[in-house]
Amino acid sequence: MRRRDFIRIVALTALVPAALAGTRGARAEGVDVNAILRDPAAPTFGNADGDVTIVAFLDYNCPFCKKSAPDLARVVKEDGHIRLVYKDWPVLTEASVYGAQMALAATYQGRYETVHNALMAIPGRRIDEPTMLKAVAGSGVNLDRLMADLKAHIADISALLKRNAAQAESLGLSGTPTYLVGPLLASTLDYASFKRAVAEARRRQTAGE
Repeated sequence: MRRRDFIRIVALTALVPAALAGTRGARAEGVDVNAILRDPAAPTFGNADGDVTIVAFLDYNCPFCKKSAPDLARVVKEDGHIRLVYKDWPVLTEASVYGAQMALAATYQGRYETVHNALMAIPGRRIDEPTMLKAVAGSGVNLDRLMADLKAHIADISALLKRNAAQAESLGLSGTPTYLVGPLLASTLDYASFKRAVAEARRRQTAGE
């Protein structure tokens, strides 16, 4: 992504309340910031005490999500001070819902990222349920337990997906991927753009912008 594209992303920050930089329990313009940043059921990785939070709204049938996924993981790992929150937001196909449900069911055995990465690694778009299931089965996760957990916890998983969708709507999001990087709002980013976004988020947070 060219520098000019990143400047355009930064200019969109007026759409996101500044409280997303880290204020707990805040509400701004109808947005429940605490729910977005601190939903206890949302898969969260990286540094729990990180100074920048990235919230990633994703769909397992979104090719742009798949393109950005390795760069996002690399930035979080290399930086060491980023808190990453995944928001499964299956909006493209019915199979997207199935993929999100399986990924969230994997949290009950501590393997969300394993399933997430397996689903993101499937090339193409409009991936069907059998292909997703095959990828998950080959990921090393305990598939029998995953399916049992999916059945046992489907109500909680469905409720989380509904909350994610409501949060996306409250922010006025139009599709995936969407990343909240501190107070910044962005779409598809590459490695360099993620790094610039994190640096800009830190600058704004330090300056109190």
